[in-house]
Amino acid sequence: MGVSRRDFLKISGGTLALGSLSASLDPAKAYARELRIKDAKETTTICPYCSVGCGLVVHTKNGKVVNAEGDPAHPISEGTLCSKGASITSIVNNPARITKPRYRAANATEWQEVEWDWALDQIARKIKDSRDKSFVKKSKGKVVNRTDGIAHIGSAALDNEECYLIQKLVRSWGLVAVEHQARI
Repeated sequence: MGVSRRDFLKISGGTLALGSLSASLDPAKAYARELRIKDAKETTTICPYCSVGCGLVVHTKNGKVVNAEGDPAHPISEGTLCSKGASITSIVNNPARITKPRYRAANATEWQEVEWDWALDQIARKIKDSRDKSFVKKSKGKVVNRTDGIAHIGSAALDNEECYLIQKLVRSWGLVAVEHQARI
């Protein structure tokens, strides 16, 4: 049987196309593929980890994340994710994940769960008290309006815009000890 190179490529390409078509028509595989994200809400978001800003497509159903994958339309990551970004589903759905603030009183050994409003009020009160105790209006005859009693360190999980806003906020309080994790 004489098969030319051209005929061989036609036969091989046809076989490959039919083989892949039959694999995608397998009912069990098609059902399994649609099962997890069927009727799930699709949301695009940004990975919360390293401040690269990779895009995520997250599918949620009944208040749970059922699937997370890279967003192919995202200009930074173009659909790729590192291992931390790819594991976002298991992190979000972890039953041991703490979702409410906890407080441990002075000299106490146990943490207690508290409400967000109470926790935020306590944080604001402690910042204000510390700022008032350590505020310096003048130093060596010059107006400085600063506090040396509070420092701030930024997080690499923040994007540029969030860092800018936090920088403005803490500078408005008079902080001069401001640092960022990416520089440490």
